[in-house]
Amino acid sequence: MPERYVDAIVKFLAAREYQPLKPRQLARQMGVGEDDYGTFREAVKRLRDAGRIVLGAKNVLTLPEISGRVIGFFRANPRGFGFVIPETPNAHGDLFIPPDRTGGAMTGDRVTARVYQQGRREGERMYAGEIVEILQRGRNRFVGTLQNADGTWFVLPDGAQLTTPIVVRDISSASPKAGAKVVVEIVRYGEVGELPTGVIVEHLGEKGRIEVETLAVIRAHGLPDVFADETMSDARAAVGGFDPSRDGRREKLSGQTVVTIDPDDARDFDDAISLRPDGRGGAVLGVHIADVSHFVREGGPLDVEARQRTTSVYFPRRVVPMLPEILSNGVCSLQEGQDRFCLSAFIRYDADAHVTGTRFAETVIRSAKRLTYRQAQGILDGKTGGYAPQIVELLKRMERLARGIEARRRKAGMLHLDLPEVELVFDADNKVVDAVPEDSSYTHTMIEMFMVEANEAVADLLHRQGRKFLRRIHPAPDAQGGKQLSTFARVCGHKLPHDLSRHDLQALLAAVRGKPESYAVNLAVLKTFQAAEYSPMQIGHFALASENYCHFTSPIRRYPDLTIHRLVREHCRGKLKGRAADDVSELTRLGEQCTTSERRAEAAENELREVLVLQFLQTKVGEEFEGVITGVTNFGLFVQSPQFLVEGLVRMQDLGDDWWEVEARYGQLRGERTGRRYRIGDLLRVRIAAVDVARRQLNLVPARDLKAPKAPAGKSGGKHRPAGKPKDRKPHAGKGPGTPRHRGNARKRRR
Repeated sequence: MPERYVDAIVKFLAAREYQPLKPRQLARQMGVGEDDYGTFREAVKRLRDAGRIVLGAKNVLTLPEISGRVIGFFRANPRGFGFVIPETPNAHGDLFIPPDRTGGAMTGDRVTARVYQQGRREGERMYAGEIVEILQRGRNRFVGTLQNADGTWFVLPDGAQLTTPIVVRDISSASPKAGAKVVVEIVRYGEVGELPTGVIVEHLGEKGRIEVETLAVIRAHGLPDVFADETMSDARAAVGGFDPSRDGRREKLSGQTVVTIDPDDARDFDDAISLRPDGRGGAVLGVHIADVSHFVREGGPLDVEARQRTTSVYFPRRVVPMLPEILSNGVCSLQEGQDRFCLSAFIRYDADAHVTGTRFAETVIRSAKRLTYRQAQGILDGKTGGYAPQIVELLKRMERLARGIEARRRKAGMLHLDLPEVELVFDADNKVVDAVPEDSSYTHTMIEMFMVEANEAVADLLHRQGRKFLRRIHPAPDAQGGKQLSTFARVCGHKLPHDLSRHDLQALLAAVRGKPESYAVNLAVLKTFQAAEYSPMQIGHFALASENYCHFTSPIRRYPDLTIHRLVREHCRGKLKGRAADDVSELTRLGEQCTTSERRAEAAENELREVLVLQFLQTKVGEEFEGVITGVTNFGLFVQSPQFLVEGLVRMQDLGDDWWEVEARYGQLRGERTGRRYRIGDLLRVRIAAVDVARRQLNLVPARDLKAPKAPAGKSGGKHRPAGKPKDRKPHAGKGPGTPRHRGNARKRRR
C-alpha cells in the first residue's frame, strides 16, 4: 500500500541534509527495493497531487516553498524565542519566532503565524514569523505555587511558559495553604488584559522539598508515573513464568567469566561483558544484554504502555521507569550470581582490534561479579586485593581491547568533545551543597566502546538482511552550519573548510586542546551538530563515523532497543526473513515519538537539576564566580557557572554605556564605542544579583572583566567522549545523603 511510504518520504525531504533527488534516486537512498518501487512511486504521485511535494526542474523532488502564513505547533525556547513546526512541511523548515512576536503562545499550542522575510544570509532568503492567532492550546494544566494577595487566591506558574498568575476561586478551609505547590487546570483563558482562571486539581506538597519539586516537574512535563493495573498484571505474569532451567533453546555461558560494570547506585543492570582469547592472537567479545523481549509480549499491555512512555526518566532521587520495577530491577536485571536471559552479540577481533566476524545468540548468563566504575578502575590501577584472578585478568584484557577499538574508531573519524561535566552533591536533607568534577575513570570509556561496537554490529546485521528498523541517526553538519563554524574558527586563529569532514573537526579539536580558545571551539562544534534521533532513514551516525547504527544495549529503559531485540531474536531463531515487512511510515512515526519523548525526558531532568541548583544559589546572592559565556543575544549574555553548569543572564544594560552589536557569525557581542568584545567561550567574572527559582532565572551582573579569555576552571584533565553519541550507561538514580547526581549522563546518553 502506498501509505506505508507517505510519511517516510515527507520526513526524508524535510531533513536538513536532503539534496534534491529524482524519484528513483530517492527510492534508492531510502532503501526501497525494486519489488516495492511501484508502490513507492504511487506514494510519490499521491503526495504530488496533494501539493505536499513538488516535482521541480530536472525531475527532482522537493518540498513546496514556504507560504505567507503557516499553521503549526509552537515550541518555545527558554531564551525567549521559539519555532513553529509546520503541520505541512515546507522547504524552509521550522519557522523562527523572535522573542517579541510569540503572541503569548506556549509550547504545544497550535498557532497561525504570519511569515516575513528577514533578509539574506549566504545568498539565501531568511524568514521569521509572528504568531497572529492561537488556534488551540496545547495544555491547560500548570504547576505552580499557591499565593494570596488582598484576599485573592492565585497560582503563580513555574517556569517561563506562562508568566501571568492564574486566579483560583475554589479555595476552602480544606484547600492547600499559601506556599503549597499545586496543579491548576485553566478553565478560562480570558480576554486580552484579563487573568486566566482555573481550579486546583492536585496538591503536591510544600514547595522546596526535593520529592515535591520532582513531582512538580513530572506533572509539568506530562510524564506518566503510575502503571495501569493491566500492565502490572502482565508484568507479574511474566515474572511468575520465569524459569531459566526450562529454556533448553538458549546457549548457556556457564563456562565464561561475565561481569557487569555500572554506577555506584545503579539498580537495573542491563548489560554484561565477557572476553576470551580466540587462539589466533585475537579475542571474542561478548556483549550480553538483558532479553527484555522475552518478558514484554509484542502488542500486550506491557508493550503498549512501554511504547507510550518510550524511555525511562532519571531524577536525582527518583526514576520514572519505562517498565515496572519488578522487571527492570528484578528478573531483567543482570544481578550477580543469578541466571538471567540475554541476547548476546559475540564480536571477533584480530590482534589490531578490527572486527573479523559477528554472531548473535539467545543465552543464559550468570554474572560472576557486579563492579562499579571506580572498582573496575581500581583493579586496572593495580588494586586487585580481594578480587578473583579471573576477574583481574578479564579487566586487563578488556582495557587492552577497548583502547584498540578506540584507536581504530578515532582513525575512522569518531569525534570527541572536551567540555566540562560535573556531579551534584547532596546533604542529608537532599539539598545541593556542592558540585565536583565527573569521575573520569577510563572504565567509562571502556564500556562505552563495547556498547558502541555491539550497537553497530546489530545494525550491520539488520542492514545486510534488508530489514527496515529504527536506526539511531546523526546527520553531518549542513552547509550553513559548516560555514558558521569555519568563520568562528578563523576568528579563533584556526583554518577550517566550509565543507566539513570528520577529520577536519578532529584536527581542529586537537589543535585547540589545552589552549585558551578550547572551550569556545568545542562549544561551537557542539552547536554545529544536529541532534541525534530515531528514524528508519539510512543516514548514518556522523559523530561515530558509522554507516549503520542503532540502539540495542538498553532495552530496559529505551523502547527503540526493544524493537531491535525482537528482530535479533527472530534472527537467532531463523525466522527473520519470514517476519512481515515493517511499515516504513509507521516506523517513521514511532521514531519521531521516541525522539520527542527522549527530548521531553531530557528537558525534565535538566529542569529539576536547575531547580535544585538555583535553590542552592539563593543562599549565594552577592557572591562572585568566573563564568563562561555560552550565548550572545540582542538582550544580553548567557553565562554558565563551570562548577554547576547552570546558565544566568547578564542583561545588555548591565554591560556598560555603549552601543552593542551582536555578531552572530563570530558568536560575539561588540561595543562600537569601546571596542570591547564578549565572545562565546570567554571567561567573565560575574556576581549573582538575584535568583528566581519559580521562573528558573539566574540574574547576573559583571564583577570585572578578564583581560584574556582562558579555559574554564576545572576543565583540563577531563575525559573525552564521542560527540553526538549516547553515553550508553544508566544515569544515577540517587539514594542516600551525599549521592552525586551526574548532570552529564542524561545529556550524553542521548546526543
